[in-house]
Amino acid sequence: MNDKPNSIEARDVAYQLHSYTDARRHEENGPLVIDKGEGIYVHDNNGKRYIEGMAGLWSVALGFGEKRLAEAARVQMEKLPYYHTFSHKSHGPSIELAERLVAMAPVPMSKAYFTNSGSEANDTAIKLIWYRSNALGQPERKKIISRVKGYHGVTVAAASLTGLPNNHRSFDLPIEGVLHTTCPHYRTMKQDGESERDFAKRCAADLEELILKEGPETIAAFFAEPVMGAGGVIVPPEGYWEAVQPVLKKYDILFVADEVICGFGRTGEMFGTTTYRLDPDIMTLSKQLSSSYLPISALLVNEKVYGPVADESHKIGTFGHGYTASGHPVAAAVALENLKIMEERNLLSHVQDISPRFLERLKALGAHPLAVEARGIGLIGAVEAAHPGLAETPGAVGARLNQEMQARGLISRNMGDALAFCPPLIISQKQVDEMFDIAQASFDAVAAELDSKAA
Repeated sequence: MNDKPNSIEARDVAYQLHSYTDARRHEENGPLVIDKGEGIYVHDNNGKRYIEGMAGLWSVALGFGEKRLAEAARVQMEKLPYYHTFSHKSHGPSIELAERLVAMAPVPMSKAYFTNSGSEANDTAIKLIWYRSNALGQPERKKIISRVKGYHGVTVAAASLTGLPNNHRSFDLPIEGVLHTTCPHYRTMKQDGESERDFAKRCAADLEELILKEGPETIAAFFAEPVMGAGGVIVPPEGYWEAVQPVLKKYDILFVADEVICGFGRTGEMFGTTTYRLDPDIMTLSKQLSSSYLPISALLVNEKVYGPVADESHKIGTFGHGYTASGHPVAAAVALENLKIMEERNLLSHVQDISPRFLERLKALGAHPLAVEARGIGLIGAVEAAHPGLAETPGAVGARLNQEMQARGLISRNMGDALAFCPPLIISQKQVDEMFDIAQASFDAVAAELDSKAA
């Protein structure tokens, strides 16, 4: 007797554990199996088409099915399918990509270091920061500050930076020495009568108070996304960064800009660092670097970071860190072609042209009776929803809206009750309207359903 499951959905349930999924519920409901994609659309294995309103995971800048990226991978695969960057070894694609990224950086950077995901990039940044502190004879300077609702990944150290409870529960996180300061969400965190600028100043004051409480000599770095992504697309309030950055400089604390979501055009500039006039010591990059066609990420470090690290590696005799696939030649070749296409097609200008319509439709959806706030910049945004009938169950409205959108052919993502919109950067104005028409109809349907139940 053959008990092996037959359908692809059943095989998934039988053999695969999924990220960010209720495993027991998945056993009951099974997966949505995506089979192919083109442009901003993907198709499931039953032939149904969806707008991919999240660009996969905030990441497929050029959309699905870009043949030039597939060809770049094929050519490199045939020439040199794999090599490493350990022990004085290198190869052309990693050299060229490092040179390109350092040249592109919006602030002076010294070196690029390659990893395979945003989590690995941030994890590596922590190790570099600790290594540097030891090199400088400051072994007590090891604590790291990030923010409540910030997202920096899921490895042990990066998940500790992440300021979301479900990334800590039952994982015994965060690790010691990782601290969290105020989330810069003006609507939920402001005090009565407090302006955005006053709130921003209070966030900076909270940060300084934490630094002084812990001891400035013990604080090594501050990690932050220019715009917070998985925490709910939280756009910083007016004056936030101009209030926070001087605090970091005052106490000689390194600033790590997590550009994993914001980088490569998402905010309307090439980097969120440019959008908000930031001056980081380290930038972490991934996702749109290769349009996620292959896994690759990078850290850019300035001379203030690189110099002591290089000295310490010379003292020890080696820099004892690395990943088998760091700077993988095929992934690097795809990333180079991805950046070349972005430049050739002037994709940044396209984002700037499309963004006003995207934000106009986002704001209009934010005026829906079910919505409490719309927030966004460039081609990233979120609409937060609420209903009195589900006030006792946080996240329930968002989950129901997300379910309705998917049924109607739009893939979004609910982070609690916030519905995110982060389409491929190639999206047209007509497609922006198509996406928000589905979202509007979904909000209408769910509002009517919830109102009916509450009556």
